[in-house]
Amino acid sequence: MKFRELGKTGIKLSAIGLGCMGMSFGYSDKHDTKDMIKVLHQAVDMGENFFDTAECYGPFTNEELLGQAFKDLNKEIYIATKFGFKFENGKSVGLTSHPDNIKRVCDESLKRLNRDVIDLFYQHRVDTTVPIEDVAGAVKELIEAGKVRAFGLSEANAETIRKAHAVCPVSAAQNEFSLWWKRPEKEIMPTLEELGITLVPYSPLGKGYLCGNFDKNTTFASDDFRSILPRFQKEMLEENYKIVELVKEIANSHNATPAQIALAWILHQKPYIIPIPGTTKAHRIQENLGAIDVELTKDELEKLNKISENWNNMGDRYPEHLEALTNK
Repeated sequence: MKFRELGKTGIKLSAIGLGCMGMSFGYSDKHDTKDMIKVLHQAVDMGENFFDTAECYGPFTNEELLGQAFKDLNKEIYIATKFGFKFENGKSVGLTSHPDNIKRVCDESLKRLNRDVIDLFYQHRVDTTVPIEDVAGAVKELIEAGKVRAFGLSEANAETIRKAHAVCPVSAAQNEFSLWWKRPEKEIMPTLEELGITLVPYSPLGKGYLCGNFDKNTTFASDDFRSILPRFQKEMLEENYKIVELVKEIANSHNATPAQIALAWILHQKPYIIPIPGTTKAHRIQENLGAIDVELTKDELEKLNKISENWNNMGDRYPEHLEALTNK
């Protein structure tokens, strides 16, 4: 396994982590807890040591899953979780990053995760009703209390990151980033590089699209969150397939899979990037980890960059009410 550092913490994380959301939330497939625990153990055996979850995945059930899986595991692993949503009757009803709530969520997440410390604690989405300096101050207190190791922000813009970092060092920024969504490249990556912050891309495989398994006839169940995403509507699935065709072409030349090429492209961008593709299958974890050893040529990287930069008709990534929660 190859490792990359989490910000300036000295913590060495596997170059590819595992996004665990889909094991209990967001997709139509329902998974047996015992099966998912087995997959998590297999991921550790393969060398992964970085696992991503959040209180709102379920809500709460995804943290509980990781808590069960890792409570008796005698290996060093690192778990990232997130705060920032409020709930009523088991459903998210908006954002809240009030310092008192952050501290409450920390204690509750520690119990669900069966851990003494949260390795990386993200603000899940920026709450504009609470100054980011107050958010950073609350997490700083948790770090000083030994309950949290590192502070992260998700879908925050450069200005917000800088303001937070001035109060409490930000170690990671989790933003969507892939061949299908490169906005962080211009908007936040120069700031991350300057401040020594790790980029943790979620949806590095375009929510599965870049794996090459979808076409214009693909449909999604009503409880699969992709069913409401503009990019996954029939006309956009067909329109965007030219990107997948290039990824497949390059994959064939490397005896690799499209997923491995899409992940390898991310790893080639900067040494401070750690993608967290999600899956519920051990063989997919093994496949994804294979991307670490794929060496793309300069010509291949230029081709991938060109098609990604020049492809403007991808469609919106979220409905308006969800996009409004990002990049603040």
